[in-house]
Amino acid sequence: MKPRKHLRLLILVSIAWILFWLAGLPDYYQQYSIEFMFFFDLAILPPIWFVVYRNAKHSKPGNAVNVSFWWSFYISVPLFFYDMFYCGFFLGHGMKFVIQFWYLTVYYLLPWILFFPTGWLVERMRKLDKGF
Repeated sequence: MKPRKHLRLLILVSIAWILFWLAGLPDYYQQYSIEFMFFFDLAILPPIWFVVYRNAKHSKPGNAVNVSFWWSFYISVPLFFYDMFYCGFFLGHGMKFVIQFWYLTVYYLLPWILFFPTGWLVERMRKLDKGF
């Protein structure tokens, strides 16, 4: 990806994090039950996956794995640092925030498990469409 696209993606996920943070106020979703947060996490996963899939599908042939890798990176790594700063430092939970705010922690792992392989699947489907 070109530097401009990296910056665009970082800005996009940063805006998404800010909106997610604002929606979680006053207690960054701690005011909701475990069940609610479980289903909330499940509900937001498919739309995010679809965005990654669509970007991988519309990438140049041979580039879908790279695109999905970078989406996995930007959906997990910067958000981890934002959450670490807010929950760990500002709220004073330290690294224990990954346990207390488990509904955030799953999104540090899920992109690598689900989104990164999406690029591989897109490339595989492209090869099958060509008759390989």
